Amino acid sequence: QVQVVESGGGLVQVGGSLRLSCAASGTGVTIYTMGWYRQAPGKQRDVVATVTKIGSTNYADSVKGRFSISRDNAKDTVYLQMNSLKPDDTAVYYCNVNAIGDGGLDTYWGQGTQVTVSA
Repeated sequence: QVQVVESGGGLVQVGGSLRLSCAASGTGVTIYTMGWYRQAPGKQRDVVATVTKIGSTNYADSVKGRFSISRDNAKDTVYLQMNSLKPDDTAVYYCNVNAIGDGGLDTYWGQGTQVTVSA
Protein backbone atom coordinates (compact mmCIF):
# COMPACT_ATOMS: atom_id res chain seq x y z
CA GLN A 1 0.00 0.00 0.00
CA VAL A 2 1.19 3.51 -0.85
CA GLN A 3 0.13 6.69 0.87
CA VAL A 4 0.06 9.81 -1.29
CA VAL A 5 -0.04 13.25 0.30
CA GLU A 6 -0.28 16.47 -1.67
CA SER A 7 0.30 20.05 -0.61
CA GLY A 8 0.71 23.50 -2.11
CA GLY A 9 -2.62 24.42 -3.63
CA GLY A 10 -4.35 27.72 -3.05
CA LEU A 11 -5.68 30.92 -4.52
CA VAL A 12 -3.54 32.94 -6.91
CA GLN A 13 -4.09 35.76 -9.34
CA VAL A 14 -3.76 35.44 -13.10
CA GLY A 15 -0.11 35.32 -14.07
CA GLY A 16 0.97 34.10 -10.67
CA SER A 17 2.79 30.96 -9.64
CA LEU A 18 2.21 28.01 -7.35
CA ARG A 19 4.25 24.94 -6.51
CA LEU A 20 2.56 21.65 -5.71
CA SER A 21 4.29 18.85 -3.83
CA CYS A 22 3.37 15.20 -3.49
CA ALA A 23 5.06 12.70 -1.23
CA ALA A 24 4.55 8.98 -1.63
CA SER A 25 5.35 6.45 1.07
CA GLY A 26 5.01 2.72 1.33
CA THR A 27 6.83 -0.45 2.22
CA GLY A 28 7.68 -3.28 -0.07
CA VAL A 29 6.98 -1.31 -3.23
CA THR A 30 8.99 0.38 -5.95
CA ILE A 31 7.61 3.66 -7.23
CA TYR A 32 7.80 4.29 -10.95
CA THR A 33 5.95 6.98 -12.87
CA MET A 34 4.56 9.89 -10.85
CA GLY A 35 2.34 12.60 -12.20
CA TRP A 36 -0.28 15.25 -11.79
CA TYR A 37 -3.83 15.25 -13.07
CA ARG A 38 -6.53 17.86 -12.70
CA GLN A 39 -10.30 17.96 -12.73
CA ALA A 40 -12.37 21.08 -13.16
CA PRO A 41 -16.05 21.16 -12.14
CA GLY A 42 -18.18 19.22 -14.59
CA LYS A 43 -15.18 17.94 -16.53
CA GLN A 44 -13.22 14.72 -16.61
CA ARG A 45 -9.90 14.22 -14.91
CA ASP A 46 -7.08 14.92 -17.35
CA VAL A 47 -3.33 14.45 -17.20
CA VAL A 48 -1.26 17.56 -16.62
CA ALA A 49 2.27 16.18 -16.47
CA THR A 50 4.11 12.96 -15.72
CA VAL A 51 7.69 12.03 -14.91
CA THR A 52 9.26 8.58 -15.02
CA LYS A 53 11.75 7.21 -12.53
CA ILE A 54 14.61 8.13 -14.85
CA GLY A 55 13.31 11.65 -15.36
CA SER A 56 11.51 11.54 -18.68
CA THR A 57 8.67 14.06 -18.68
CA ASN A 58 5.44 14.53 -20.57
CA TYR A 59 3.09 17.52 -20.53
CA ALA A 60 -0.39 18.33 -21.66
CA ASP A 61 -0.29 20.80 -24.55
CA SER A 62 -2.20 23.36 -22.48
CA VAL A 63 0.58 23.65 -19.88
CA LYS A 64 3.71 23.29 -22.00
CA GLY A 65 6.12 26.14 -21.40
CA ARG A 66 4.32 27.20 -18.20
CA PHE A 67 4.43 24.15 -15.91
CA SER A 68 7.44 22.08 -14.91
CA ILE A 69 7.39 18.67 -13.25
CA SER A 70 10.30 17.25 -11.29
CA ARG A 71 10.92 14.52 -8.74
CA ASP A 72 13.26 13.56 -5.95
CA ASN A 73 13.65 9.80 -6.06
CA ALA A 74 15.38 9.70 -2.69
CA LYS A 75 12.26 11.18 -1.12
CA ASP A 76 9.68 9.67 -3.51
CA THR A 77 8.38 13.17 -3.98
CA VAL A 78 7.13 14.88 -7.12
CA TYR A 79 6.73 18.60 -7.67
CA LEU A 80 4.73 20.70 -10.09
CA GLN A 81 5.91 24.26 -10.61
CA MET A 82 3.10 26.24 -12.19
CA ASN A 83 3.88 29.64 -13.70
CA SER A 84 1.86 32.13 -15.73
CA LEU A 85 -1.34 30.69 -14.31
CA LYS A 86 -4.60 31.24 -16.13
CA PRO A 87 -8.25 30.99 -15.01
CA ASP A 88 -8.52 27.78 -17.07
CA ASP A 89 -5.96 26.20 -14.75
CA THR A 90 -8.50 26.32 -11.93
CA ALA A 91 -9.17 22.75 -10.84
CA VAL A 92 -8.55 20.14 -8.20
CA TYR A 93 -5.09 18.75 -8.80
CA TYR A 94 -4.45 15.11 -8.02
CA CYS A 95 -1.13 13.36 -7.59
CA ASN A 96 -0.83 9.97 -9.26
CA VAL A 97 1.70 7.32 -8.34
CA ASN A 98 2.38 4.03 -10.09
CA ALA A 99 4.12 1.44 -7.97
CA ILE A 100 4.98 -2.23 -8.16
CA GLY A 101 4.67 -4.48 -5.15
CA ASP A 102 3.95 -8.12 -4.47
CA GLY A 103 0.60 -7.79 -6.19
CA GLY A 104 2.03 -6.27 -9.34
CA LEU A 105 1.48 -2.76 -10.71
CA ASP A 106 -0.98 -0.52 -8.90
CA THR A 107 -2.02 3.11 -9.25
CA TYR A 108 -2.51 5.36 -6.25
CA TRP A 109 -4.12 8.78 -5.97
CA GLY A 110 -3.79 11.62 -3.53
CA GLN A 111 -6.77 13.35 -1.97
CA GLY A 112 -6.50 16.34 -4.29
CA THR A 113 -5.55 19.95 -3.73
CA GLN A 114 -7.57 22.91 -4.98
CA VAL A 115 -5.94 25.46 -7.26
CA THR A 116 -7.97 28.57 -7.98
CA VAL A 117 -6.77 31.26 -10.38
CA SER A 118 -8.67 34.51 -10.09
CA ALA A 119 -8.99 36.97 -12.93
